Amino acid sequence: MRFAAVLFDAAGTLIAPAEPIGETYSRLAREHGVALSGARIEDAFRRVFAAAPPNVHPAEPLARAAELERAWWHARVRETFLAADGTARLRDFEAYFATLWEHFARGAAWRARIGAHEALAALAASGRRLGVLSNFDQRLRPILSELGLRDFFECIVLPADCGAAKPDRAIFDFCLARLDLPAQRCVYVGDHAKLDIEASKQAGLAAIDVSELATLVDLPARIEALEQGDE
Repeated sequence: MRFAAVLFDAAGTLIAPAEPIGETYSRLAREHGVALSGARIEDAFRRVFAAAPPNVHPAEPLARAAELERAWWHARVRETFLAADGTARLRDFEAYFATLWEHFARGAAWRARIGAHEALAALAASGRRLGVLSNFDQRLRPILSELGLRDFFECIVLPADCGAAKPDRAIFDFCLARLDLPAQRCVYVGDHAKLDIEASKQAGLAAIDVSELATLVDLPARIEALEQGDE
């Protein structure tokens, strides 16, 4: 069966931070009186992020959801510094957080993964429809625009759009309804074993783990192999 649409996770699949998260947190923290290594903050961030509840706010309008998404990140950043060093005290946490929030809202804080533009252009040229299905907050759309990626996608579905986040099947069903396609005609490309690969399969889509590709340039060939039953 030929796949009519290819759907992508965002962070870790299509885009990545321009510098390690911990290094960014550390660099900006020094300007606010706290000297912690990027590695230490990175470790704390990953532990906090893995244990955090989903950044989902059902039944809220987009503007209100954006406020709540920011508040969610505010709590995670505070928890990260507590986890990294409970004695560390930023001179002005609110100013620090505002700087961090705005930094990661800009395309300059991110980079397209190697081969992303080439893969998307090849898939579009083959007649496949493209979409993004991500747990990212509403900053994602302008980030993709600044990185020159947004115009490839027919739809971009975020938790704020449907009140659900991966691995909840509801976000996949919402995206499929947008495309008016059955799950079996779609393939999902992601990097997280549970949130991307397992969840998309549970929703009835085929799945490709981007970590198994040398670069995204190899993605069109992998999709063709799946279609031909070679995978």
